[in-house]
Amino acid sequence: MGRRRQRPSGLFHGLGVLSALLWMGPWSSGAWGQSQARVLRVGVVDGGQPCNFRQDGVWKGLAVDLWSRVATEEKIPFVLQEQPNLEALLEATRRNRVDVAVGCINVSPERLATTSFSLPFQEDGLAVLAPSSRLDLGKAFLRSLLGPSLLLLLGGFLLMMALLSLLTWKVEGHGSTPETQQLGSLRSFARIFQILATGPGSNTIVQTTRGHLIVLMAYLVRIVSASLLVGFLTIHVVEETRERTSSTLRGLEDLRGRRVAVRPGSISADLVEELNQRRGATAVQMVRMPRVNQAITLLQNGTAEAVLADDLQLSYVLAQASPSRFLPTLALRGLRPESQGFATSPQLEGSTAMAIDLAISRLKRSGEVTRLREEALRPPSKNRSSGR
Repeated sequence: MGRRRQRPSGLFHGLGVLSALLWMGPWSSGAWGQSQARVLRVGVVDGGQPCNFRQDGVWKGLAVDLWSRVATEEKIPFVLQEQPNLEALLEATRRNRVDVAVGCINVSPERLATTSFSLPFQEDGLAVLAPSSRLDLGKAFLRSLLGPSLLLLLGGFLLMMALLSLLTWKVEGHGSTPETQQLGSLRSFARIFQILATGPGSNTIVQTTRGHLIVLMAYLVRIVSASLLVGFLTIHVVEETRERTSSTLRGLEDLRGRRVAVRPGSISADLVEELNQRRGATAVQMVRMPRVNQAITLLQNGTAEAVLADDLQLSYVLAQASPSRFLPTLALRGLRPESQGFATSPQLEGSTAMAIDLAISRLKRSGEVTRLREEALRPPSKNRSSGR
């Protein structure tokens, strides 16, 4: 936690240093004034995909790209300084060893009491990633299909078809026809039932006006039943499948007694500690997760039974994951939503802080923040196809 300035890495660092050199030239002038022409120390933490991470020596992510646009608009020279974790980054910011902490940093009540923040650029909640396989989903889907609701719906359709077939049998006098005597009553009735239930061939079993009305009623019953079946399969079965695969995780209290992976110094880690401070309750076993993209690996090898992190982060993990038999699911979402922004040093010049806030406000209004968020969640193939 010393004052040693780390070497900038990658194109992003080079642009920051070049901006500093140009800013401090004899032609550098602007709204800041001479007292603010110094290079800002911008702290970052690796492993916070998709907000801030380092890849091939270059810093990337939603928050990093947003800060790059803020610095470009306001002509702010800066240099990046990597910190070991988010807790250390916030501490360095409070102690004025870092001017701005860049990341999707939650503006929680506890942090707001001790730390200064920029204008928030987005809001996000916590989510829980739990292990689930395709085999588990298939079993849950089959159990839902064999449940009483679907059987009752199918039974009702078959009963209506049987009643309409019986009515057709009597109205058309099929009991005394030569064809019935040749085929037998049971086979002849089964033929009428099949035609009314499926549709094709209805003109061969009715001749009277009342018979055609019965065929029309059968058609309407088929249409309504088909709509009910589609609605049942798309809503009831899918929802029941999701609930059964995550039936053991219905709230934060269900994390007790489990091994839960969290990033050190994050709001998720604070939440786990808060749960463990309550008396008479089973403690949550905290598993350290330095990088968000380790979430699936920790679940797959059994190191963790669940992962607690920002919804955006876990959505990114699932979007970037390669298809496999091991398919985790977001069992819980939208927990404790909070605003997110950059943390700032208490000694940061007021005009600089105002310039940062104004730039964030403009980028939010123009839709740039939304575009960066959507771009961060794109799968790798789409990013490659767009030239990124």
